[in-house]
Amino acid sequence: MSVLSLKPRPEDVDALMREIGRRARAAARRMALVPGPVKDAALREAASALRDASAAILAANAADLDEGRAKGLTAASLDRLALNPARIEGIADALESIAGLPDPVGRHLATYERPNGLKIERVATPLGVVGVIFESRPNVTADAGALCLKAGNAAILRAGSESHRSATAIATAMIEGLTRHGLPADAIQLVPTKDRAAVGAMLSGLDGAIDVIVPRGGKGLVARVQDEARVPVFAHLEGICHVFVHAAADLAMARAIVRNSKMRRTGICGAAETLLVDRACAATHLAPLVAELLDAGCAVRGDAATRAVDPRVTAATEEDWRTEYLDAIIAVRVVDGLDAAIDHIETYGSHHTESILTGDQQAAERFLAEVDSAIVVHNASTQFADGGEFGFGAEIGIATGRMHARGPVGVEQLTTFNYRVRGTGQIRP
Repeated sequence: MSVLSLKPRPEDVDALMREIGRRARAAARRMALVPGPVKDAALREAASALRDASAAILAANAADLDEGRAKGLTAASLDRLALNPARIEGIADALESIAGLPDPVGRHLATYERPNGLKIERVATPLGVVGVIFESRPNVTADAGALCLKAGNAAILRAGSESHRSATAIATAMIEGLTRHGLPADAIQLVPTKDRAAVGAMLSGLDGAIDVIVPRGGKGLVARVQDEARVPVFAHLEGICHVFVHAAADLAMARAIVRNSKMRRTGICGAAETLLVDRACAATHLAPLVAELLDAGCAVRGDAATRAVDPRVTAATEEDWRTEYLDAIIAVRVVDGLDAAIDHIETYGSHHTESILTGDQQAAERFLAEVDSAIVVHNASTQFADGGEFGFGAEIGIATGRMHARGPVGVEQLTTFNYRVRGTGQIRP
């Protein structure tokens, strides 16, 4: 990690961060030239080093958890922070999975020849230096670092204070493995200070050293990054995800998908927050779906039609349609068909992930084409909004913007491209 041994005083943070940026830029130039097989071998070695360091990582994590409990972190926050042997093995497995992906660097995206004989290629190249700012999930250290390296980039990682010890232990183990294969130690740098001024320094771009910022955390962090960053940002502010049960939906399938979309893991960005039910099937589908959720321990806030089918439903307010609960709560509304569902999603959604459940292929294709979200799904759970489930090995985040990257940000999305033009003496008239 090229963790600088000096623990900076607050007034030294800017100088520390500029030095980290300088080192990252130099490492990125080297990483851009590392052959794919070398990157893959280094990532597998990093996975092995993580397994070997399991005891040290768990000890660091125990200290983070003790501090988190003392600070009064919620049970959900403590769960995001917690590591155990199975989770460490999962982190190591993810590194090996990323190593097994095709090398995204050097891909020929297009090749053509102009009438004047110029041969033009568009070739995938690394982005450069990726800054990742995250909060409580220590596994982001490994996922983000590995994805950046696989794409030929350098990474500057800033962990939240809650996970700082755990992230440091993970980064230390990773770097030990990576450097055994000649990768530059500065290709992954974990910011060694908890001082919040380090975040502001990263958002400034570190004198041009950082090419893109990826925030991983709560709404407050992401909003700050989007408001203050002077470099491009890959991020989503909220995951207000919808499931629309169309008139032609199979009820048994809908019950399983709705429950999974909401309740598999309520605290992730791909969890459904609003259920829309077509009025044309409400008489047969609404009550069973609402009961399925309530019986699973989910609070339901509904419109008048939804409240009428079960006395356990409480009244939804206008704010409920705009809320990312990240908890066992869902808002339910009956809508007048496909057009009304699309209009609701456009009005209240966050352009993250939406699912339509239907046996009507034409309705499904309209939904997929007309809903303006990063991920649109037919007859499947919203919780598939995940880089691993997309075959990316892992993800550095979900992007809901429209520029460059959208949806799960994996290794291909962490590259850009250049044009390589080969001539035989042509001059422009």
